[in-house]
Amino acid sequence: MERKESSSLRARRPRFYHLEQIIAHATWVIGCIAAIAVGFLWDWVWAAGIAIGTGLAWLNFRWLKQGTDALRVAMTSLASGQKAKVPVFVYFKTLFRYGLIALIIYVIFKYLKIPILSMITGLFALGAAAIAASMYEVLRPVD
Repeated sequence: MERKESSSLRARRPRFYHLEQIIAHATWVIGCIAAIAVGFLWDWVWAAGIAIGTGLAWLNFRWLKQGTDALRVAMTSLASGQKAKVPVFVYFKTLFRYGLIALIIYVIFKYLKIPILSMITGLFALGAAAIAASMYEVLRPVD
């Protein structure tokens, strides 16, 4: 359960504190819009591939966030002289996330016959979301 934060704590946060959430949501929005557009203008099999690629891009982003959070916890506890308790699977996902995504894409291609290029195109939704969120942060007025 999340606690309500005081206004002084919110005031000390940098502007980009919620940028991770914005990127995660924008990945889904951009990927779904692209998949729907491709479905109507091109082919629904390609739209499914773009949607799958978008989901994998979001999964990659989540795994990266879990890895960096685990690294932060480990370094913070190491600095304070404590032992960090980070699950081994978090390290596994962080180190091998590209290989896992490639394996998932291969299995989907092999068994569902979804074009690989469409899934790779869906992976670009994360990059587009990161650019859009960064531009939003740069162009929005300072509070």
